[in-house]
Parts: sequence; C-alpha cells; structure tokens
Amino acid sequence: MHSLIYLASQSPRRSQLLTQIGVAHALLLPGPQEDAEALELALPGEAPVDYVQRVTRLKLEAAVQRHAQRGLPPGAIVCADTTVALEGVILGKPHNGADAAQMLAQLSGQSHQVFTAVAVASGAGRWAALSISQVQFAPLTPAQISAYVASGEPMGKAGAYGIQGAAAAFIAHIEGSYSGIMGLPLFETEQLLRSAGVLD
Repeated sequence: MHSLIYLASQSPRRSQLLTQIGVAHALLLPGPQEDAEALELALPGEAPVDYVQRVTRLKLEAAVQRHAQRGLPPGAIVCADTTVALEGVILGKPHNGADAAQMLAQLSGQSHQVFTAVAVASGAGRWAALSISQVQFAPLTPAQISAYVASGEPMGKAGAYGIQGAAAAFIAHIEGSYSGIMGLPLFETEQLLRSAGVLD
C-alpha cells in the first residue's frame, strides 16, 4: 500500500470491513455545516439501482470537496451507499419504531434486493462498482418484529435491519455479497482500490 486512504462514511460497519481486509484508513466525516442526510433523498419514481449509484456519486464529490477544504494530505477517498428494495420500491432508513415495524412486516417471508454502490476518487480519477444481492426473509411473527424494533438495531439502517446483528436469525438465504449487504462489498472495493493504484 502506498497511498493514504480516506473512508467518507459514518458507518462503523464500513470501517470494520475495510480493516478486515487489511486496508488502513482515516475517516473523512461530514462537518456540522454539511447536510449529509439531504444527499440521500430519492427523486420521484427513481429506480433503486439508479438511486444508490447517484447518491454514492454525490457523497463522493462532497467528500472530495471536504478533503480539499480541510487541506488534508493527498489520498484516495472511498464512498458507499446501500439501499434495500422490495419489488422495486426503496425501503430507506426508518423514521421511528412504527416505521421500522412496518418495513419488517413487508420484508417478512419475502425476497428483497440489497444494492450497494461503492466509488473511489484518487486525484482526478473516479472508479465505481455496484453490488446487487438477494435476501430471503423467513416469515416473522409480530412478537419477533416488536422485540427486534425494541432492541433499537433497525434504526439508521436501510430496510430497518442489519445482517450482522440479531436480524441474521431472520434470514433464510442470501445470494450475492454478504459484505455488500453489510454496506461495503469487499471484493468490488478492493478491485476499485487496485484500479486506482492505491493498493499493491
């Protein structure tokens, strides 16, 4: 490795995943004056696959500007965004417990898609990839949903669940990238960093 790598994400899971594959990195987080949530607003009728790639591009360019404004040492910047979709409808982060419970009831017994886009900036170069996975939920009882919502785990997570947490017990089958479902597809991320010339 011969370049500093910045992770522009507030997700501790993404940081853990980069560390898992031996990629040392520094966090490049939004400042209090930045409205990071506004970047995640979906456009009317936007398809999940278009949404996740557009939001990732916006996050990356915001991070590039942030890096320049802070006068940080040169380095590659990694950004990602994950969205959950059921029958083409985006299920974002729940607004409250009732919203989380409604999402989980929708996912119960169904197969849904998880899209994670990842992008890397290094100098003027830009590289991007998309991971698409299928996740099959077992049927959930109202008691299971209530207990999971009460744990607080659904909050802040697309689709109101985290595969790396207690919701793992709800998932009957996955097809695709486990790390992509967590929020950062490691195979694609490493390939992008190699393409950008920042990994040996």
